[in-house]
Amino acid sequence: MAQLIEIQIDDSGLPPPTPEIEQERRVAIFDLLEDNTFALPERDGKALPTGPYKLNLAIRERRLVFDLLTPKDAKAAEFHLSLGPFRQVVKDYFQICESYFDAVKKLPPSQIEAIDMARRGIHNEGARVLQERLEGKAEIDLDTARRLFTLICVLHWGG
Repeated sequence: MAQLIEIQIDDSGLPPPTPEIEQERRVAIFDLLEDNTFALPERDGKALPTGPYKLNLAIRERRLVFDLLTPKDAKAAEFHLSLGPFRQVVKDYFQICESYFDAVKKLPPSQIEAIDMARRGIHNEGARVLQERLEGKAEIDLDTARRLFTLICVLHWGG
């Protein structure tokens, strides 16, 4: 079964999350555990454990770390991704989210909908960047990439 069955966010060393960020994290993890696709392809001609996996996600030394374990806590894989390719899309996503939350308080539904469409577009762009960065390391579908991108944003909010 090629999927994630447990997700831990290592936010040690980061400020405590706000209630809003904690809620975003809970929702993203819940959605991910309900439905995700996560497989490890062969690497260097060597088959890796086929899953399911436990994921520990962290930012260490300015790198995004995916630490994957088997259900019995044996190391399945670990890879580190540069945060550089995510910086602009995360920044854009934060800005559009702020606009969206402000709009909900005072703008008519048609304008809120336009901002929400832009927000979803930026979120999809973040998911696409993640899929590109994981190429050759992990195979994920778009919905899984979107939810993982949310968790990456949650880690940035704390950092």
